[in-house]
Amino acid sequence: MNTKPCPICTAQDEDILLQTANLRVIAVHNDNGSPAFCRVIWRKHIAEMTDLSAAERHEIMEMVYNVEAAMRQVFQPTKINLASLGNVVPHLHWHIIARFENDATFPAPIWANPVREHAMLLPQDWTEQIKKLLYPVSDGILKG
Repeated sequence: MNTKPCPICTAQDEDILLQTANLRVIAVHNDNGSPAFCRVIWRKHIAEMTDLSAAERHEIMEMVYNVEAAMRQVFQPTKINLASLGNVVPHLHWHIIARFENDATFPAPIWANPVREHAMLLPQDWTEQIKKLLYPVSDGILKG
């Protein structure tokens, strides 16, 4: 049995874009040469989508879709990748990754070995732009 504390449950100093009672959306900066990267994290420590109720599954997936839409608007990427792995950290979270032809690993997954330095120029205020686009979906929910 793993007794190490969960790094997602104990995370500090995250760049939180939106937080509700059940989930949080964070920006991930310069992760593996792919700087246009967000995560949607279920706040309760569970490992699998089927550990959620149908309504909770709908809630997390709607947020994934909302983050994807915001990222598409802000970045206008070549492609958006969605991933929920949890092999290393078995805490339910989704990666939303804007991909560009000139990112470090395109067209391979971002976790592949880099084949170049990324050459993307992202808006300096991209996290603020995404926050503003996500704000309407947060009406009536706890923000942090």
